[in-house]
Amino acid sequence: MAGAKDIIIDCDPGQDDAVALLLAVGDSRVNLLGVTTVGGNQSLPKVTHNARAVLEAAHARDVCVHAGSARPLVRRLRVAAEVHGETGLDGVRLPEPVRPLDEGHAVVWIIETVMAREPGTVTLVALGPLTNIALAARMEPRIVERVREVVLMGGAVHEGNASPVAEFNIATDPEAAHIVFHEAWPLTMVGLDVTHQALCTPEVQRRIAGLGSDIASHVCGMMDFFRRAYRANRAFPDPPVHDPCAVAYVIDPGVMEVRRCPVDIELAGIVTAGMTVADLRGPEPDARACHTQVGLRLDIERFWNLVVSAIEAIG
Repeated sequence: MAGAKDIIIDCDPGQDDAVALLLAVGDSRVNLLGVTTVGGNQSLPKVTHNARAVLEAAHARDVCVHAGSARPLVRRLRVAAEVHGETGLDGVRLPEPVRPLDEGHAVVWIIETVMAREPGTVTLVALGPLTNIALAARMEPRIVERVREVVLMGGAVHEGNASPVAEFNIATDPEAAHIVFHEAWPLTMVGLDVTHQALCTPEVQRRIAGLGSDIASHVCGMMDFFRRAYRANRAFPDPPVHDPCAVAYVIDPGVMEVRRCPVDIELAGIVTAGMTVADLRGPEPDARACHTQVGLRLDIERFWNLVVSAIEAIG
């Protein structure tokens, strides 16, 4: 689409990743160049299959999928089966993908895609652990100055979910996060402070169900499982759909209030490893002095309007 933002989504589907993919497919203001996968919510083979199945269900067979890193840079992978199920996408039976898995490692494909396009035109949207993005920046440092921005779902200014202070994606591979946050590209952290406001309430789910399409039915099945999992494991009455918040920000920055501030990653803390330490002291720095910003508040109605409209467009 002319004027649409070119994006690459790096993800580990995951019910909320699935909704994020649907938002990217269904909204014409972004052009999904391709999808890369990383071990996180479930093992790499499972999340890669899930990404392909979601795109198949969304009639987006033209979107390539490249598998990436199966484990964090240093640590052992610990999946979130208690939240996402044994498949990583429990609660729905999606069609089997027709398009074969694309050849080539995700990291290599990210580098080649960014280097082949005009500088400042490709946005990296990271929805899982940051292993692939960190490896790409280390393997080809020139991509850092060519990427338009990095928008990631991860971290938290206040409380975490993998630990009292660390969010799952960052805690899974804090060394990778440290690399990504310390590169010079513009970076927006869409953390739990925002995503815990994006609850799929019964009212929201009725809006989606009312669309009456197969893809809407798939989303409702995912949300039914997600709701049960969050009630059992996180004491949430309704599930927060984290990852679409990052895609929504790329589509419509007005959907979110952000604050520019330095952010660092705790690597050595005994009880704080993976913590995103956001320094909100003092006046807000300008973009020349600080390349990182964090999301703080979500326009909930505006966000769900984006998601529902995208699902309707696919259906």
